[in-house]
Amino acid sequence: MAASGEARVDHAVSSGTFSLDGETFDVDNNIWVVGDDSECVVIDAPHSVADILAVVGDRRVKAIVCTHAHDDHVRVAPELRETVNGGQGAPIMLHPDDKVLWELTHTDYLWDLDLADGVTIDVGGTTLQVLHTPGHAPGAVCLYAPDLGCVFTGDTLFNGGPGATGRSYSDSDLIKDSIRTRLFALPDDTVVHTGHGDDTTIGAERVALG
Repeated sequence: MAASGEARVDHAVSSGTFSLDGETFDVDNNIWVVGDDSECVVIDAPHSVADILAVVGDRRVKAIVCTHAHDDHVRVAPELRETVNGGQGAPIMLHPDDKVLWELTHTDYLWDLDLADGVTIDVGGTTLQVLHTPGHAPGAVCLYAPDLGCVFTGDTLFNGGPGATGRSYSDSDLIKDSIRTRLFALPDDTVVHTGHGDDTTIGAERVALG
């Protein structure tokens, strides 16, 4: 275990569904938690509060940071917000350009804090840098942790290429531009922690995308 001030990345997988444009699919989502033994941030809130809490443990949750607002990434965010920190809660963070997608899942309440390109989130002795990477969704963001040598890409970049863009509010040219200009600016050995599936590296995906 990492002592206070020594950040680490913890991981689990949660299973559920993704629904958009009148279709529903079974999906497995990665749960990523960044922090030390005392505090952490949760990246996305898929499917099961219990699955997420099993990774968080007894740590204080500083924020629930959503890479985008598709339902398989935000469905349990409000419930998680009310559950963590002994019921005292933690703020949900989302880029406001994803409001249209958020409201497809949550009609009665919004997130708490807006994400924006360049925002930094300090937790457990490390810093997450917000990169706005639209394409898969208008408000899609990636979270770069230079001290940890990794980036959390949500559904923007996977092991094998860009995220899907065949559904509402997505744009194939835009996601490729986001990847090339924002993510491919990172070092080649940066580990890519994705929203679904296996890790990859920036260098490997640079070669694959061409």
